[in-house]
Amino acid sequence: MRVLVAGATGVIGRQLMPVLAAEGHEVVGLARRAGTDSGARIVSVDALDQAAVLRAVRQAEPEAIVNLLTAIPAEINPKRLADDFALTNRLRTDGTRNLLTAARQVGVGRVVAQGLAYAYDPDGAGPADEQTPLWPAPPAPFVPVLGALKELERNTLAAGGTVLRFGHLYGPGTIYAADGSFTRQVRRRQVPLVGGGTATFSFTHTHDAATAVAASLTAGSAEVLNVVDDEPSPMYEWLPRFATELGAPPPRRAPAFLARWAVGPWGVAFMTKLRGADNARAKRVLGWQPSHPTWRAGFLPAAATAPPAGR
Repeated sequence: MRVLVAGATGVIGRQLMPVLAAEGHEVVGLARRAGTDSGARIVSVDALDQAAVLRAVRQAEPEAIVNLLTAIPAEINPKRLADDFALTNRLRTDGTRNLLTAARQVGVGRVVAQGLAYAYDPDGAGPADEQTPLWPAPPAPFVPVLGALKELERNTLAAGGTVLRFGHLYGPGTIYAADGSFTRQVRRRQVPLVGGGTATFSFTHTHDAATAVAASLTAGSAEVLNVVDDEPSPMYEWLPRFATELGAPPPRRAPAFLARWAVGPWGVAFMTKLRGADNARAKRVLGWQPSHPTWRAGFLPAAATAPPAGR
């Protein structure tokens, strides 16, 4: 299959390109800079330029398009979330529309897009499945982010595509990697357990995200699927162990009302309200299994090789 990957140099795209090539697909990437990746050609395109996107799609003549368009900073300030995600929001709205318009004009039969598995309504018991409503009244900084995600999903599904909702991504190039911003902050004891650390995280290794995308090119349908690992875990469980594996001091504890001053309403909600996700439907529909079924299998060993703070 000839596959066009938009966002080919992102943390999932870098894993996906060789996975697709190994499965025998002909792969072309779109990114802000041209080049090659695992032997695949990468074309420089501004995803917000509708004419440029249409030209690139026409030249590639793909049978499928994978939409991984984001521009998320390497380090996010929770008090500036709306600013930090402004370009990503445009890519998820305008960029997605440009891709889908081009796909329709060229006759592309398959579209897969990247969604988010930790935007579910936090007021519920247990991991959220795909029928669980998204957050009805999130903190103000997250409102435009969630709005862009909803628009991406709505437009992708209307085009007959699949949305894969990924959890907290870890692996090479992510904030949890050996050289990632979160790892550095934990080493410096800058990440406290806010309000008891009651947020539940569902993680996704970037390679597992890539294999799920590959599976969805043939097995997926017009629906959303949670692509996460098998072990949703509260922050009060995984963060102290993460610090221990890094040889860092244990995280401090901070009441939510004090932390709100430092990290804002989104930072507090991120550490106290997030809900884990259920991956049963993705396994069933895609015939997919995570090679990292728990964050304990890959998350901690990879980050533990980080250099000491100050280097």
